[in-house]
Formats: sequence, structure tokens, C-alpha cells
Amino acid sequence: MANKYLLTAFSKDRPGIVADLAQVIYENGCSLEDSAMANLAGEFAMMFLFSPLSAGDDGELETLLSAECRRLEREKGITAFIRPVDPADPAPPAGSQCRAVHVEGLDQAGIVYLVSRFLADNQINIRTLNSKISQSPESGATLYRMSLTADIPAGTTLEKVTEGLNRIGEQLHVDITID
Repeated sequence: MANKYLLTAFSKDRPGIVADLAQVIYENGCSLEDSAMANLAGEFAMMFLFSPLSAGDDGELETLLSAECRRLEREKGITAFIRPVDPADPAPPAGSQCRAVHVEGLDQAGIVYLVSRFLADNQINIRTLNSKISQSPESGATLYRMSLTADIPAGTTLEKVTEGLNRIGEQLHVDITID
């Protein structure tokens, strides 16, 4: 059975990076299924999920795609890695609740660590996480905003999660809300 592949890549931002990677996927008989991309400090970071259009030798395709990743680094300055992934799209555990968590406050070290450690310690899986710093228009202070979606397992009450995150918010002097 044909695998799906995950290609992760980053490069100094410039026009054409997405086209260079999409070309490799297309020219090797694969179809792009999902992607996520972001510009972080002038570096463009990307993740592509794709699969072969036809059944074949997965080992041969993986070897070919790995060689293409090395070529992209030599010729285009794009650092890229590929690996096969399980073709199944795992569903959240039965009875779990998907919730959004938002954090906002003055930027400081430890926000992502403390929130993610609390979630992990409570078997809460993070599905997505985005964060951004910006300057407050009023004071010029650096603000930190983080939004994530997470699966809260059956048997873990929303009250317990809220209480734990509120303790972290008090410790860090940030606002944490759950939708």
C-alpha cells in the first residue's frame, strides 16, 4: 500500500520556494494533500503531506525524494527532509472534546513550556499551536499571543483544565481562556 509522506523544509525567505517544493512533489508522481507554512524571522518554514498517485515501490520513491531534497539544498538553499507517515488519519479518542485555548499577556520565557507541560501531564493532545509577538500600540511593551487547539480526553473535566490553566495564568500574569 502506498504511504503518505511528510516533507518538512525551511529556507531564507524568497519568491519561488513553494514552487520549487511543489515541483518536486508533482514531478515525482505525487499529489499534495495538506500543507502548513509560516515566515519566522525571515526564514520560510513548510510542511507538506502528500501521497503517490499510483502504487509502486515505496522504498524507491523515498530514495528518489530524499535525493531531490539533497539537490534542493545544493542548488536552491532549501533544507528539506522527507519521511513516510502512516496513511491513516487518526481520529481523536472517543469521548474527547476539542477545545481552543488562548493565551495573551506580556512576552516572557516559559509560556509555551508551562502551558504545554500542563496539557501533556493531563494527557491532553495539542493539535495545532500558533503564536506571535507584537508591540502594544499604547505602551510599546512586547505582547505574546498563543492560540492552540487540543483534545481533552474523556474523564478529564473542563473545570480541572480551566483551574490548572488559571494557575499558570496567575503565575505568568497572562490571560488564558478556553473556548
